[in-house]
Amino acid sequence: MNIIYIAAAVVFLLALFCAYVASQSSEFKVERSATIDAPPLVVFPHVNDLHQWQEWSPWAKMDPNARTTYDGPVAGVGAAFGWAGGKKIGQGRMTITDSRPGESLQIRLEFEKPMKATNIARFTFQPVGDKTTVTWSMTGTYNFMGKLFNVIINCDGMCAKQFDQGLAAMKSIVEKRQEVASAR
Repeated sequence: MNIIYIAAAVVFLLALFCAYVASQSSEFKVERSATIDAPPLVVFPHVNDLHQWQEWSPWAKMDPNARTTYDGPVAGVGAAFGWAGGKKIGQGRMTITDSRPGESLQIRLEFEKPMKATNIARFTFQPVGDKTTVTWSMTGTYNFMGKLFNVIINCDGMCAKQFDQGLAAMKSIVEKRQEVASAR
C-alpha cells in the first residue's frame, strides 16, 4: 500500500513541476548596457563587422577552436557568421538584418545545437557627451523544453553575464584603440 502512495505523490509532484514550467512566460528578453569612452561611429564597426566579434565575443573565448565561416558582405546588412563548436557554444548562424551606422544594429540568431531556436539580437548606440552607451539585447520565445531548461539552468542569467563580459571586452578594446589614436 505504501508504494502506491509514494508513486501517487511522485506523480503529483511531477505534475506540479510541469504545471510550474508551463506557467513560465514564453517570451524572454535579456539586456545589458555599457558606456564606452568613444563616439558611436567609432564603437559601431566593432559590432557591424562580424569578423571583429572574435576579439570581444565571450563565446569566442569559451571555444577558441570552434569552426567559423563568414558569408555575404564584410559588414552591414547580409553579413553572416556561422559557428560550430563544442558543448559550451554549440552550433548556429547569425545574420545582420538591419544596420544603421552609429545608431543601431539587428541580428537574426539561428541556433542549431544544443537546442534549435531563432532569436533577435539588437545593439543600440546612444551618444552620451563624447561617450557611447551600447545596449545589447536578445529577445525570443521559449517552447516547453526551453522553459524547462531555463528553470533548471537560468539561461537568462547566464546570457546576461556573457553579455556583460562581451561589453566589457569591447569597451577595453575600443578605449585602448582610442588612446593609441589620441597619442598620435
